[in-house]
Amino acid sequence: MATSPALPYALEVNPESALQFTITKDPPTPNDGLGDHGATRCTMTLRHPGLTNEHLAFKVKTTQPRRYLVRPNQGIVAPGSSETVSILLVDKDRQVLWSTYDSLGQSALDHSKDKFLVQSCVVSDEFASQFKNEPLGEGGQFKKELVEALTAMWNSTSSDPKTPVYNKKLQVRHVVDTSASSAASAAGGGNASAAGAGRLPGTFAEGADSQNKIEAMSPQQLYEEVKSLRRKYEELVAFSVNLTAERDILNNTLEQTKRDLHREVATRKSLEKQGFQ
Repeated sequence: MATSPALPYALEVNPESALQFTITKDPPTPNDGLGDHGATRCTMTLRHPGLTNEHLAFKVKTTQPRRYLVRPNQGIVAPGSSETVSILLVDKDRQVLWSTYDSLGQSALDHSKDKFLVQSCVVSDEFASQFKNEPLGEGGQFKKELVEALTAMWNSTSSDPKTPVYNKKLQVRHVVDTSASSAASAAGGGNASAAGAGRLPGTFAEGADSQNKIEAMSPQQLYEEVKSLRRKYEELVAFSVNLTAERDILNNTLEQTKRDLHREVATRKSLEKQGFQ
């Protein structure tokens, strides 16, 4: 259970320290508790602890905005109430994570560098009244006018040092559903001999033996063998595409981090010139 930070402008965040995503080989179905329309997801609850009678605004950020879809990523919470935020893992990245696990094991997924930041602050009753009885629209977000109002409010708050903002950081954990992976391994056991035929022979004798086995196959067996090799080829291509996409995401994140760093350095220098420390 989340503990209150005892600040009137702070929301209670549950879970407190980490968001866990369960990775499966195949996309989860909408009814298995892991996904929403075939997407891996987890939920986060933001509760107004009631330390103030004013409404609290929230905003959810992530270091990987292309990997996760946050619904809603900003909003208003009334005193004593709560808001549930759904975070969906993009299926392309689920495939990348599964391929990593399949090749290197769970240890390769541990110590993820993905992070989330939940920010909250007090807003006036007049501002909060815009959101009263306003339902979330398509994509789990408010209508365009309200989204723009929230964005403008946060932009104004970030440049106003007089408005206190609570920041709560959360780590990310990617955990593989071992029961699903075990079932997949058992189902694939019957294809072990076919997969073995796709390996490169270690010796000439092994190559000759493999050739003899292929010649002895019936047309149906040959067809199944070709299907198996074709499937492995497609999996290899998909894995290569996923690695390229992951590289692009990392490069974009690095460039964004550099820009943020340069902006922060410039801001600090400006404040120092004005006599602020």
